[in-house]
Amino acid sequence: MFDMVPDMALKRAELSGDATAFVDQASGKRWSFAEANRAADAVAAGLGAQGIGGGDRIAILCLNCAEFFITLFACQKTGIILCPLNWRQPAPELVDTVAPVEPGLLIHDGANAELAEQIAAQTGVARVDVETGLRDWVAQGGPPCDAPVPAERPWYLLFTSGTTGRPKAVIQTARMCWANTINIGQAIGLTSADSAVTFLPLFHTAGINLYTLPVFLNGGRSTILPKFEPETLLELIRAGEVTQFFGVPAIYQAFSLMEGVDKVDWRALRCGCGGAPLPEPLIRFFAERGAMVLNGFGMTETGPTVFLMDAAGAEDKIGSVGRAQMMTELRLSGVAANAPGEGEIELRGPGITPGYFQNPEATTETFAEGGWLKTGDVGRRDADGYVYIVDRIKDMYISGGENVYPAEVERVLNDHPEILEAAVIGIADEKWGEVGAAFVIARPDTEPDPQEVRQWCRARLAAYKVPARVVAVDEFPRTAAGKVRKPELRETLT
Repeated sequence: MFDMVPDMALKRAELSGDATAFVDQASGKRWSFAEANRAADAVAAGLGAQGIGGGDRIAILCLNCAEFFITLFACQKTGIILCPLNWRQPAPELVDTVAPVEPGLLIHDGANAELAEQIAAQTGVARVDVETGLRDWVAQGGPPCDAPVPAERPWYLLFTSGTTGRPKAVIQTARMCWANTINIGQAIGLTSADSAVTFLPLFHTAGINLYTLPVFLNGGRSTILPKFEPETLLELIRAGEVTQFFGVPAIYQAFSLMEGVDKVDWRALRCGCGGAPLPEPLIRFFAERGAMVLNGFGMTETGPTVFLMDAAGAEDKIGSVGRAQMMTELRLSGVAANAPGEGEIELRGPGITPGYFQNPEATTETFAEGGWLKTGDVGRRDADGYVYIVDRIKDMYISGGENVYPAEVERVLNDHPEILEAAVIGIADEKWGEVGAAFVIARPDTEPDPQEVRQWCRARLAAYKVPARVVAVDEFPRTAAGKVRKPELRETLT
């Protein structure tokens, strides 16, 4: 694609310095592109004064705020590698997460001061808080940085959600950022006139890249909420402060249950969804209100945008994640190029991570010859080139010698009038080897009968796919991306 890229904050400041880049809801401050760039220069100087330089790692532990992105741009300017931490995790888990990357500094906000203190006590890492230390650096200023940025230089690390095993540090680069901006930008028609809202956590790729960085690079505005606040978010949308919106299924589910959902002009909003499949009933719920929510697919390792459904095919191809976008090559293992069929999704292109930080073994295991990323997801391509995610390979179970993909069963369960959301896992069975266990969240004021739910499935699925158990729960344990942590569900049955 290219070997060097411009300093992103500097270039945007040159093009539209007076325009608003960020509206920070917590502080009330509006940041122009020029202010954001000057602040990033100042933070770069402050980090240098702490003895932190190119190749060094710093960790950041904070709720969503503009200073996160200021620090991110400072790292791009200097070659320092930023490591966002999950503030939902306890200190022992975070210590295990950061130990391999050996950060030289921990930046944190007041809301996470106690957690940061515990990490520092166990690791010896120095701390700087956002409210005084980092903002003091910004107030003091610093010399401008204008060096070009190596496109493949590690910029920040995102830790995999850890649904299986220990999290890995996925390298993110400027090249990946530009590829994602092209992939998502051309797919949704992103322009400088657009405004988005940042509410997904910034320790996850969606919080950073869907759509905050693409909006920034296109000269648009992002309103930053500290975290997911459904009433505030819905009010911003109702007030017309958001034109482009991305959420995980749990967000749309929450909206659908809110009293104010019908006070929003959904026709004025362009909606995307990822992290997990959006159930058909929710797609139709919002379509009836004028918003066609476009399903997509991506991973931390892909920057993240890979697939996105187009509006033209959305109603005819419900359940599809669309087609591979501009900067991504796709192949399905065992399927001829561009032909219909089913196989593991493998991806290649400038939006793909170069690998896992200081983990060559994991990198080698994840990539096939020729630089193809093995996603671990089974996909099906139809005759028109649209792709459907069948399921994770690791989630598949075998019942009576037959392969069962839980996602297929979940789709049937999600159509049940009394079920809001379902998750299915395979459990051991003496007769069949494995059978399905379905966990379901009931719709308000309903109480699904397990036997009736199984009968519902029996009328729509082959017998070996019908869950042997149906378990009602109030909520699911989830990753930051909104995916259900199925191993934790399995533990509740033991």
